[in-house]
Amino acid sequence: QMDIKISGVNREIMREALYQAREGRIGILEIMDRTISAPRQEISGHAPRIITLKVRPEKIREIIGPGGKEFRGIVEETGVKIDVEDDGTVMIASSDETASRRAVEMVQRITAEAEIGKIYKGRVRKIVDFGAFVEILPGTDGLVHISQLAPERVRSVSDVLKEGDEVLVKVLEIDKQGKIKLSRKEALAETGKSPPTRDTRTRAEGSSSRNG
Repeated sequence: QMDIKISGVNREIMREALYQAREGRIGILEIMDRTISAPRQEISGHAPRIITLKVRPEKIREIIGPGGKEFRGIVEETGVKIDVEDDGTVMIASSDETASRRAVEMVQRITAEAEIGKIYKGRVRKIVDFGAFVEILPGTDGLVHISQLAPERVRSVSDVLKEGDEVLVKVLEIDKQGKIKLSRKEALAETGKSPPTRDTRTRAEGSSSRNG
C-alpha cells in the first residue's frame, strides 16, 4: 500500500513512477535470465562446501594417527580443513571439489574395516613358522596360516612369501577379539591367479643353470 497524499504528487505522477519501476525490474530480470535462466544442477567446483562423514568413535585415533601423522598427511596433501568430533563426526571443508573427494577417500581408507568374504591386496608384514601376517588395511593385519598359502602343500612359509611382498588374500573369519583369518589359497582360486611358489621358481632357475 502506498501513501499518495503527499502534496504535489498526483495519480498521474504515481502511475508514471510505477510504470518506470516496472520497466526497470523487467530489464533487470531479462539480464539475469540471459546470464542464467535456471538454477545450476550442480554446485560450482569452486563453491565452498562441507562434507560430513560418520565413523565409529574408536576410529578417531586412526584418523589422527601417531603424533597426528595421518591427520597432517590428509591436510597437507589435499589442502582441506578437517574437524573431528568426539562422536565420530568428521567434517571436511574445501572450495576444491577434487581435494574434498580425495580427503574423503583418504579418511574412508584409514577407517575401513575388514569384511568377511572380501578379497584384499595386502602386504606381508611378518613371516612366522605357522604362516604370515598380512596388512590388508592401514593398521589392520590378519594371519594367513601356512595351510592357506597355496593349493599345494607348503613346507616353509618362506618358500612362498617374504616380508614386503604384495599378496591377494581373502578374509575367512573375524573372531570376537577382532583377529582376522586370511587365505591366499582361496583368493587365488577366486581370481584365477596361480603364481608359482618360491621353491618352484628356485628349482626352475637351478635347472636352467645346470642345463646351460
